[in-house]
Amino acid sequence: MSELKITGNITKILPIQKGTSKAGKDWQKLNFLVQTDDEYNNLYYFEIFGEDKINNFTKWNKVTSRVTIGFNVKTNEFNGKYYTSLVAWNIFNEFKDAPSEAEKERKEEVESSNDDLPF
Repeated sequence: MSELKITGNITKILPIQKGTSKAGKDWQKLNFLVQTDDEYNNLYYFEIFGEDKINNFTKWNKVTSRVTIGFNVKTNEFNGKYYTSLVAWNIFNEFKDAPSEAEKERKEEVESSNDDLPF
């Protein structure tokens, strides 16, 4: 399967859900909505599992953040019914991960100073 990615704005972040598995392990899940600029089929409902991933997501993202998301489609069967979910595994925040203006200017200065070398 090819890599699945979308780009859009986070429109809603739902409260963290917590529970305990049959094996007795604690788990956490966070769901959020992303709306793309596409005319049709432009709303996606993602989930993130694990405390570390959730903490990293909430640290850098909020409603209105512009993000590009790499995700997998996962389907589970429970009592004869099938449930499909989109599991986000890579979230690129365009504003957090983009170089700042100062970084861009510094890079340009370094590149232009390299042109002045006498050899």
